Amino acid sequence: MSDTNKTSAVTGRNVVKQFGSGDHLVTALDGVSLEIEDNEFFTLLGPSGCGKTTLLRLIAGFEMPTKGEIFLFGDEIEDLPPHKRSINTVFQHYALFPHMTVGENVAFGLRMLGQNEAEITKRVEESLTLAKMESFIKRKPVQLSGGQQQRVALARALAPQPKVLLLDEPLSALDLKLRQAMRLELKTLQRETGITFIFVTHDQEEALTMSDRIAVMSAGQIQQVGGPHEIYEQPVNRFVADFIGDTNFLEAEITVVDGDFANCQVNNELSFKVKSIAKHSIGDKVTLALRPEKISLAQSGEVQGRITEAVYLGTDTSYSVAISDSITLAVRDQIDLTGHARFAEGDLVGVGMSADAVRMLID
Repeated sequence: MSDTNKTSAVTGRNVVKQFGSGDHLVTALDGVSLEIEDNEFFTLLGPSGCGKTTLLRLIAGFEMPTKGEIFLFGDEIEDLPPHKRSINTVFQHYALFPHMTVGENVAFGLRMLGQNEAEITKRVEESLTLAKMESFIKRKPVQLSGGQQQRVALARALAPQPKVLLLDEPLSALDLKLRQAMRLELKTLQRETGITFIFVTHDQEEALTMSDRIAVMSAGQIQQVGGPHEIYEQPVNRFVADFIGDTNFLEAEITVVDGDFANCQVNNELSFKVKSIAKHSIGDKVTLALRPEKISLAQSGEVQGRITEAVYLGTDTSYSVAISDSITLAVRDQIDLTGHARFAEGDLVGVGMSADAVRMLID
């Protein structure tokens, strides 16, 4: 997504947001800068309290930045009230008017904008069709399921044809199967409308499955921005590697520096030649990251370990494999064609680890 011809839909420059004062001062956002491209599904991902919803509220205009600048398609907007921004928001709780029908809920915002009734009727029908809710136009929210209410909220937000749609954890109230189905629908909807979607979630799987790019946030700062594959396969630091999926962390010492690569020794028991992402010297202590599914198990091998725990997960088995008294690795191994795990607790196994799968972290 680095095409120089791309247009930036939303740009933030050194955005700071603080609440309170004195001893009660809280910094929710600490110098956040980012560019979100037009027609992009962009996700703000992080744990509760990391600042992702605060950033969304600043873009929407519900909060004002303490410092910094926010631009919408090149125009500075931090002093612009919400109703003058071509931005709409879908909230976690859909905030539908219970006394109004589905059609009236979707039409409400259009009437507030002063559109004529013919245009309102057209936009309501188009939006409900996009959301697959056109046959429910006369129902009240109480007559709808959670997933149907979410679709109505989406239709209402899409009806005014905003340039940017903000989605604040809109799937969190749904059950797992419906969440999974709605992920695909949201991505399809984004592609069909061409509207820039900015999606907030703490769910890593949601972010990986829907996003063009992801910004991983922690403690009011952006830790890394990249595509799903880059974020998962090439985390820049321990927080990103730990927050996205499962990871083995290995504390190592550099014994050889060879151009862009370094030989890393783990407790004098394991050695990896790893690409270095910073300037290092012999003797430096570094952290290595290795995903459990990147480790292979066999009946025998140069490196051996004993399985201390085996947990059946359906599609695969999660193993704890003790290489030594000081090194235990989490390993994910695919279930075989018979539906059985290949190994059991107590088995002695060969452990294969490709240096290409080992990632050196900044911290």
